[in-house]
Amino acid sequence: MNVGFVSLGCSKNLVVTEGIIGLFNKHNFNIVSDERQADIIVINTCGFIESAKQEAINTIFEMAELKKRRCKYLIVTGCLVQRYKEELIKEIPEVDLFLSISDYDHIWKEIEKLLGLEGGEDSKIDFNNRVLTTGKNMAYLKIAEGCNNNCTYCAIPYIQGPYVSRTMEDILKEANNLAKQGIKELIVIAQDTTKYGIDLYGEPKLAELLEELCKIEGFEWIRFLYAYPESISDELIAVVKNNHKVCNYFDIPIQHISDPVLKRMNRKSDAASIKKLIEKIRNEIPDVILRTTLIVGFPGETEEDFNKLYNFVKETRFDKLGVFTYSMEDNTPAARLKEQIDEETKKVRFDKIMKLQEQISNDILNDKVGNVYKVLIESTTPDNKYYIGRTYMDVPDMDGVVFVKNDSTENLLNKFVECKILEAVEYDLIGEVVNQ
Repeated sequence: MNVGFVSLGCSKNLVVTEGIIGLFNKHNFNIVSDERQADIIVINTCGFIESAKQEAINTIFEMAELKKRRCKYLIVTGCLVQRYKEELIKEIPEVDLFLSISDYDHIWKEIEKLLGLEGGEDSKIDFNNRVLTTGKNMAYLKIAEGCNNNCTYCAIPYIQGPYVSRTMEDILKEANNLAKQGIKELIVIAQDTTKYGIDLYGEPKLAELLEELCKIEGFEWIRFLYAYPESISDELIAVVKNNHKVCNYFDIPIQHISDPVLKRMNRKSDAASIKKLIEKIRNEIPDVILRTTLIVGFPGETEEDFNKLYNFVKETRFDKLGVFTYSMEDNTPAARLKEQIDEETKKVRFDKIMKLQEQISNDILNDKVGNVYKVLIESTTPDNKYYIGRTYMDVPDMDGVVFVKNDSTENLLNKFVECKILEAVEYDLIGEVVNQ
């Protein structure tokens, strides 16, 4: 039977999808990339914020239409199911099996039961047996599940439970397997990577883990995402500074800079500590790339609070920045706060920050014209006139790309090249290969 997959939401979700693909692959099902050719369709949903929930529902109905043709079984799993399983069973009878995150320990038994197969094998998702969907060069390495931070706006602790680290041995085993598959870039992820190891070892172990990963032959770039500001230690900064494999890139979700808003969000940092951290990182690593995410329109955010945030973004000049408008999520403490902000005000504030960041990004990228960077070539434009690649400054599907003139007689796909930047266009760069 042919099995097709749809993975929604974040990279952490994608790793789970790859693990489920690995289960079907292990049991000799045929994996297809076109859902129209599938006898079984598996949708791994996101349920983090309202827009993600709506996308998941729309995707389920879209895939359900394929049951009128070839598809015989529709399986839906992931965060949305974990939050709303009973409601979904009642509302969407077209789905043959809903699997919550709580069901993952006996996931294959449930699938076999649905398909009427004998065996009853109790296979679990095994990250060491996952099928990569991110191409030949890059893979995500998920080091923990869940979260203990309990930010008042966030539903993740209610969906995925408390923070649970994987053992370092298990992570390194998977990393070695990825290196043997030819992976050149490893992206370490968790809901909060900086808390890695506290539950297992009594202290944070991300810095040590990164040093161990650097010893594995094959990886040229290693980076970590979702580093909460209060847990970025001097030791972690030193590991980034002193290990050439670890990209000079910090993804630090600060969410806001006004202390009253940070307090209502139950964030563990304040404005002074955030500013001090940014100054320290930039002093230690002059060519560092800083990315952050912000929330505008959080309940009680005054015009003064927003202006503090706007001026902070203007002064700090983050290399990369994403903004969300506050989304009221069921059963979260923030949903019960008074002074909810109207949608129009949220949008105005969102647009204002994004417009500012667009100008900042444009200025920063134009400053890179004339510089030479190492670029990982991953694809080509449809007309084949340009290769498309990334520098250490770019996380896939989050940041920009480099369009590299295809002047070489050699095929440069999946290789690193030295590239001189000729031009900046919006969030991307254009360049040419040098000394090749």
